[in-house]
Order: sequence, then structure tokens, then C-alpha cells
Amino acid sequence: MEKKLVYFLCTGNSCRSQMADGFLHALGSDKYEVKSAGLEAHGLNPRAVQVMHEADVDISENTSNVIDPEILNRAHYVITLCGHADEHCPIISNPNVVKWHWGFEDPAKATGTENEIMEQFRNTRESIKARIEKFVKEGQ
Repeated sequence: MEKKLVYFLCTGNSCRSQMADGFLHALGSDKYEVKSAGLEAHGLNPRAVQVMHEADVDISENTSNVIDPEILNRAHYVITLCGHADEHCPIISNPNVVKWHWGFEDPAKATGTENEIMEQFRNTRESIKARIEKFVKEGQ
């Protein structure tokens, strides 16, 4: 059975799309091919790597990539995780691609003490994990 390709998109492919990528790899790699990218490549956020490690998901070897039009148009699902990516997503020419928007707060914009910032990363991680679990359970 062919795995369905899920392409997670965000602005910088550094936090939210990387978390979604990591969770879907961990929870659904038997059913899905998973890729992530951004409108720009900002590099992997070390706090995102840390909070995912806390959840027993290793994204430390992931790379931050710019959207690839070829992958975009062969994906089964294109899922944007921030409003900016949703609004500026390149045109998808394949009419069979299902495009969804799952908006999550950007933990990289969190301010405060290091503990407060890390708490924001953990909150975003848990929100993304819950959404990925629902996606896998529903067997989209």
C-alpha cells in the first residue's frame, strides 16, 4: 500500500512544522511519508529539539527546508501550521492535493524568562501532538 505524503508548511520550518513532522514520523510512519518545509529556512530551533526530546521524539537530525514545488504537488495533504504560511503558500497545481490549515501559536515569539519561553514551547508541542494523534486515529 502506498503511503500518503503529508507536507507540513510553516514560515521558517524551524519549530511548529518540525514538531508536526516529528510526531507524525513517530506515530504514523507506517501509513504516511512525512516532509516539512517553510517559506524560508530559518534552521532548526534548539528549543524545539529540546521539547521534542522531552516527548521522546528525536528531531535533531531534521533539516530546515524551503518549500519544494514538486513535493507540494505530489503530496496527498498539505498542512499549514501558521497563518503566514497559509496566506503565502505557493499555488498547488494538483487538484487532488488536500490543503488544510492547523494554526498554532509560534513559540519562537514567546517572551519572558527561559522557563516561561520553554513552557510556551511545551504547550505548542502538546497542541500539535494532540492534532497529529487525531489525524492518525481518523486515518485520513
